[in-house]
Amino acid sequence: MKKKKKKVAKFTKGEKLLYALAIICLCSTFVLKIFVSASTSDLKIQIEKVNAKIEKQKSTNESLTMQVNELTSYENMDSILKEMGLAYNNENIIIINK
Repeated sequence: MKKKKKKVAKFTKGEKLLYALAIICLCSTFVLKIFVSASTSDLKIQIEKVNAKIEKQKSTNESLTMQVNELTSYENMDSILKEMGLAYNNENIIIINK
């Protein structure tokens, strides 16, 4: 009686190399995806911080604009002129139109 020899499937060097490269590529793809996601999240956080600073500066600018308008109002100028003993002369005002 003859014994049947089992064929053992052996991988060639080329196949081993291809499988190893495929595994390395797959692992590096996952690592790269995680790295890119972390970088994107960090950038989004930085963008939100900058937007918050911009909004704060806008409100400061609006407040300062209101203060400038209040200080340059006719009533304020008139009271300062009276304190200094000056008079408001409407004839000295020249209006220039472009």
